[in-house]
Amino acid sequence: MHITGLQKLTLLDFPERIACTVFISGCNLRCPFCHNASLVVTNSQETHISEDELIAFLQSRRGLLDGVCITGGEPTIYGDELRELIQKIRGLGFAVKLDTNGTNPSLLTELINEGMLDYVAMDIKNSPENYTKTCGGVDVLAKAQESVKILMNSDVEFEFRTTVCHPLHTTEDIRQIGAWLKGTQKYFIQQFVDSGNLIGSGMTSLSESEMEEMRQAVLPWIPNAQVRGI
Repeated sequence: MHITGLQKLTLLDFPERIACTVFISGCNLRCPFCHNASLVVTNSQETHISEDELIAFLQSRRGLLDGVCITGGEPTIYGDELRELIQKIRGLGFAVKLDTNGTNPSLLTELINEGMLDYVAMDIKNSPENYTKTCGGVDVLAKAQESVKILMNSDVEFEFRTTVCHPLHTTEDIRQIGAWLKGTQKYFIQQFVDSGNLIGSGMTSLSESEMEEMRQAVLPWIPNAQVRGI
């Protein structure tokens, strides 16, 4: 497992928690609009923080922080290594939030059943019809659909979110996502930001009115849907 970054304080990433965010490199998808290409392609020489250094930092923040966000890349590609890291973090008394693309439903199930997760944020890449294209040609729709069911039938707190951009997402795509996620309590439509470090090219942000149009499109199924990043 390659820990390539640590945001020492965040008031935004973990709802109702004062947290830090741990960035783990490596991903099984190649979404062209991914804003952090350097985290997608892992290289053992790029490891910036050892696990021992991370644990030492967390020990020094006991009583100051109450949560740890684990994000990527895609953390679940590391399987048991991820589980062991979460065990160590929880052993220090911190709540854990996992960011995931939902492509490892078996591990997600295990972590939930073992009481290892306090919050899960799952990316919904696009409508089922356009899922593979949006994931860079990787067919993971069935796994994503399974993970959606797992979360919606679990007791863990979770959210779904879709980062949208031209030309990959349309209002009809978002309407289809709304029907797919019908009944979920937390769904966020997120503004794409060109970081200059993308997997692909040719993506642009949507306007505020376009984002609101997408939000309106899902309201029949998800009344609490919100826009992020505007």
